Amino acid sequence: MSHLPAPITIPRPDHRRRKRRSEAATAWTFVSPSVVIILGLSVVPVVWSLLLSFQTNDLVTPSRWSGLDNYRALAQDPHFSEAVRNTLLYVVLYVPLSMAAGLVLALALNRRIRLVGLYRTLIFVPFVVSATAQGVLFSFILDPDFGAANAVLHHLGISPQGFLSDPSQALLVLVAITLWSGTGFCLVVYLAALQDVQQSLIEAALIDGANRRQLLRYVTLPTLTPVSVFLLLWQTINALQVFDLVYVTTKGGPLGSTTVIVYFIWEQAFKNGAAGYGAAAAYVLAVVLGLTAGILRIVRRRERRHLQGVTP
Repeated sequence: MSHLPAPITIPRPDHRRRKRRSEAATAWTFVSPSVVIILGLSVVPVVWSLLLSFQTNDLVTPSRWSGLDNYRALAQDPHFSEAVRNTLLYVVLYVPLSMAAGLVLALALNRRIRLVGLYRTLIFVPFVVSATAQGVLFSFILDPDFGAANAVLHHLGISPQGFLSDPSQALLVLVAITLWSGTGFCLVVYLAALQDVQQSLIEAALIDGANRRQLLRYVTLPTLTPVSVFLLLWQTINALQVFDLVYVTTKGGPLGSTTVIVYFIWEQAFKNGAAGYGAAAAYVLAVVLGLTAGILRIVRRRERRHLQGVTP
């Protein structure tokens, strides 16, 4: 008995539409909780804080529209100017030092030496310690009266130091604490990049008679340029947003020497009750972060074109 092939049936357009709608409804059922969370915790607060920056608001009484008054006041506020200077100094010190230290350590540990895994782990461990825990730890170590640091200096015959209580030292000490923890991240990133350097380039340079310094300058460092740009962007954004360490250790003191922008924002919004003023300062910081990311992205794109041999 012969079997005839089954006839091909083409679904009707209305059936296809119903099926498409059913699939879309199912997809939105799974996606909607994430969408609600993103809207509730990201988009809505951003829009609300933008509107708040144009208002006089203490988060208790009804707000009053003030236009650009908050931004004009920021331009004339010496405390905000001091916070900007402190933040820029912190960034200028921390970012290049962390990258340079990470690169040097990565070059030193990118070799087959005994216990290299232990050394890498010990350097990276401080990075996973929270800034709050670091602040508490170093507050005890650097205490001017009972801290271990001054005890060691006393045994060495050096006069006690103020560290976090000295306006001339406090910001530099915070930079040193952050270097202790942040260098590990740069180390890991550079170490991964070094292990991806093409051995053929290194062998060709060695055949041409290049020494270690020339090999580093003309082969290794150009290969690491994209990674360096990424680290420059990452470390800069993190440094501009430093808050936890300042809050735990110095609370912006002494005499405002460690008041950074994010701490200034928190202080204005939640301590002084000037939420609109704090929101304006936050959006100034947001613009700076956006410009920083945009500039470094352009630099990275040009560098990529240069490495590919394409004229910008």
